Amino acid sequence: MAMRFESHGVAAGCWIGALASDTPPAGLVVLHRGQVVARAALRDAGPGVWLVAADLPAAVIDTGLHALLLVVSDGDGNPAGPASQVLSSLALIAGAVAGDDLLAEVAQLRAELDLLKREFRRLAAGG
Repeated sequence: MAMRFESHGVAAGCWIGALASDTPPAGLVVLHRGQVVARAALRDAGPGVWLVAADLPAAVIDTGLHALLLVVSDGDGNPAGPASQVLSSLALIAGAVAGDDLLAEVAQLRAELDLLKREFRRLAAGG
């Protein structure tokens, strides 16, 4: 069975979840902007299931939008090569800046969707 992570969210600054896999990985790390910011602890929770907990540093629980990735590591805290298996992603949004950032992102997505709709209609019309 391939590794499958189910995120249970963040509680008290700790990203928690459950990992389903035949064998546990050598390790798991949390990446923020390409840098390792936390190591996740694994605890056996039954056959083929491990509880995962990663204490997030204060630097990523801050105003703005922060994207985190949970990836398989080599056991020494390094992502397991350039093609590290990404198990999950987590977006943390906080502060007054978040509203403006999200509105700008939604506006950009709408503009891109309008462009795609126009091109699709043009292609469907044979033009």
